[in-house]
Amino acid sequence: MPSVSQRYGTGSGRFSWPSESRDNARRAPVVLMVSGGADSTALLMLAINDTLNIDDGRGDARIARERLHVLHVNHCLRGIDADEDEEFVRDLAARYGVPCTVERIDVAKAAERTHSNVENIAREIRYELANKLANELSERLGTPRSAARILTAHTADDRAETFFMNAIKGSGPAGLSSIPRRRNRIVRPLLDKTHRKLCDYVRMQGVIWREDATNVDTHYLRAFVRHEFLPLAKERNRRVVEGISSTCDILSDEDAYLTQLAMRAYRELESRKTTGMLALDARKLASLELVLARRVVRHALVSLVPEIRLEARHIASVLGIVAAQAGSLTLPMGLDVRVSHGMLFLTSREAAGEILPQWIEVEGSSVISRDQLLVSQLKPVPKGADPIQLAREHAQRRGLNSILLDAIACGLNEGGGKLWVDSAQAGDVMCPLGMRGQSKNLSDLLHDAQVPLTQRKLVPIVRQSCAGAIVWAAGIRADDRAACRADTRLFVELTLEQRDNPELW
Repeated sequence: MPSVSQRYGTGSGRFSWPSESRDNARRAPVVLMVSGGADSTALLMLAINDTLNIDDGRGDARIARERLHVLHVNHCLRGIDADEDEEFVRDLAARYGVPCTVERIDVAKAAERTHSNVENIAREIRYELANKLANELSERLGTPRSAARILTAHTADDRAETFFMNAIKGSGPAGLSSIPRRRNRIVRPLLDKTHRKLCDYVRMQGVIWREDATNVDTHYLRAFVRHEFLPLAKERNRRVVEGISSTCDILSDEDAYLTQLAMRAYRELESRKTTGMLALDARKLASLELVLARRVVRHALVSLVPEIRLEARHIASVLGIVAAQAGSLTLPMGLDVRVSHGMLFLTSREAAGEILPQWIEVEGSSVISRDQLLVSQLKPVPKGADPIQLAREHAQRRGLNSILLDAIACGLNEGGGKLWVDSAQAGDVMCPLGMRGQSKNLSDLLHDAQVPLTQRKLVPIVRQSCAGAIVWAAGIRADDRAACRADTRLFVELTLEQRDNPELW
């Protein structure tokens, strides 16, 4: 029986960098995010004096001093205290001969402007500035951006606190995995060290770090967990922080594996994705194991609206209508979710006013945008009548917004059926009526019809199926393959109408 290392690729069989790439990686910049607190002060000292594992394939190793660069972000939240933190970090970096970049950002104003939580926007800004600095340094040094590292001073205590915070809020496996050791270029080399040990280390170096007074305000959840919750847990197990860190590693590995399986399933389920809209096969989604279905739904929602704040109940409600194979609901940030004809449709506000991709029943009428209805009706061809002539007379009488097509050629029958409507997609091709079977890019057809680029998403495109052939570019041209022939016996009449009450959209 193969060993675990043989089955899963651990052990000595490691990826080998080409010599040139390895040399570039060892010259790449290492950005140290230093706030001035004990942990980040220790990070700078350890980077100078000791070995760190920055996940570059070398394990615990010294970092060449010329690679190091300190970044301090002054959030302008605590007045003179914030300014003194900044001055402390400048002096500390100068003491060790490490270049230092300071950025001053009024986080309170940024949060007010974006209607965001101050803590969240501060974190986003810090990482954005760190990535920007890493890119600039990489360009200056002539090294690949991917080889740069951004080091943060998160500790085992931070990891345990985040674990409990997410547990209190009702998080899933990803949240309970807590702080990852690495995410892209961001590495946390101190996750195995406790805050207490780092404080002892800094004291031994004769340095007095800065303390943030807000860290003791238990109004904030992290401070509550740190000062009220964890001390009680430590009374039962003094090594609870180290134990939770190990648990987080296990959860993180298992979460990564399940995510890989879920992404494989997601790729098989995705039927259509456009700006502001995503369609998944609801029947196949319903047959997935629940643990994978949750992840597929979460990924779909976040890919459509990255800033959405999801809770377990939101995922459960989506899976509820998927299980029922019918229903609709509205999630945070106005995200519309509905199940129809075996498909799960997710539509964001970004798509409001554009065509709402959907199946339409023939016969009937469907709201396809804020301003438009698509009405469909089956009509038998009168005995002895010329279907081609009837279709021409209909076009002359009703204009471009109504058309008669061959129902059978459109995939319908006497009992009805369904058609798919959405907007133009990149790569769409059709055979426009009147071009004797020649194909033409839909984008070229819309250009020839003088439809402005900004208005093309408002043109309904009727298809046989979700990814099927186009039968009508509404108001523009029919496809020759769906047009009436001499032997046509059943019409489908498609009419584009204006809605009476678009404000109800």
